Amino acid sequence: MKITRIETLLAPKQAVVQVFTDDGLMGIGQTALRNEEVTAAVLHKMVAPIFLGQNPWDLQVLARKTLTRHYKFTGAFLYRALCGVETAVWDLLGKAAGQPVYQLLGGAIRTEAPVYASSLSREITPDQEAQRMTDLVSKYGFRCVKIKIGGRMGLDTDASPGRTERIIPLMREALGDGVHISADANSAFSTHRAIKIGRLLEKYNYFHFEEPCPFTELENTALVADALDIPVAGGEQDNSLHHFKRMIDRRAVDIVQCDIGYIGGVSRARKVAEMAEMAGIPCTPHCPNRSLLQVFNLHLTAAMPACYHYQEWRADTDQPWAEEIYEPLPEVVDGKVALSDRPGWGVTLQPGYLKKAEVHVSLLGI
Repeated sequence: MKITRIETLLAPKQAVVQVFTDDGLMGIGQTALRNEEVTAAVLHKMVAPIFLGQNPWDLQVLARKTLTRHYKFTGAFLYRALCGVETAVWDLLGKAAGQPVYQLLGGAIRTEAPVYASSLSREITPDQEAQRMTDLVSKYGFRCVKIKIGGRMGLDTDASPGRTERIIPLMREALGDGVHISADANSAFSTHRAIKIGRLLEKYNYFHFEEPCPFTELENTALVADALDIPVAGGEQDNSLHHFKRMIDRRAVDIVQCDIGYIGGVSRARKVAEMAEMAGIPCTPHCPNRSLLQVFNLHLTAAMPACYHYQEWRADTDQPWAEEIYEPLPEVVDGKVALSDRPGWGVTLQPGYLKKAEVHVSLLGI
């Protein structure tokens, strides 16, 4: 069995990938969202040539070879492109074996994943956010939610004056003590301010405090984690496995949050989850968008012992395009998402998506 064709299907907001073999198998994957045209160009120029003509069962060898060959260019776009091909190959292998991907990853430790309603908005007012999350908890049974605080890469700024100090107690008042609440700062704070905000989160019994300091400042994040009792989470922006090892060994975070799309696929995210398991800390893969990436996260979560916390599930419904990519769509019932036992990722691309997407192709021998 050899890989003979790799396609990217470009539509607004995303690039879906299809990988074909000489015996008629096909697998689907997806790159990380945003700047999909750039990612697709990198995929066809730098990733596809390494996979074409190769045995898809050599997946991890090929992924490593890709990063080794392009060691001078291991930036975000290369990892995003690798994720597209790598996740498509996982789907293909699952279909070849007649098994869901989570079985190939070691088997299902859990067959349903508890998820939290994740807000992506800082523009929403505290009162609107409290009402929205209350409605989502009532409708879908979420037992955990996550809100945004501070300003993205904000240098101690806030999305609006006093918003952080207002929304933290308001959410607890609105949701009561029966719902866990987490807060994501997106690298907003200096060490001193992060500790101050962290203590406010502790006062209102929040579940975790995500990315309190700029993600590049690992030492400052570690100082915050050392000073607080609330678990500090981070890692979504990182793609170096060695950096994740340093992060975990130093206990710079209490919850590690690799992103399948940003780190280069499931194989590498799996290694982070295994490092977390060995260190005795939870792994909650970052997944802020609705798309095939949510499906990848579900399979990883099913198989990895360290992924026992609530997993991220975008609460917003402002991505209608995401519902037009594949089917069947996973559903949140009583705060959990059940896993399918269908082969591969267990989904197929919708005909409408295939018709509207712009197709780019890399072929063996061309």
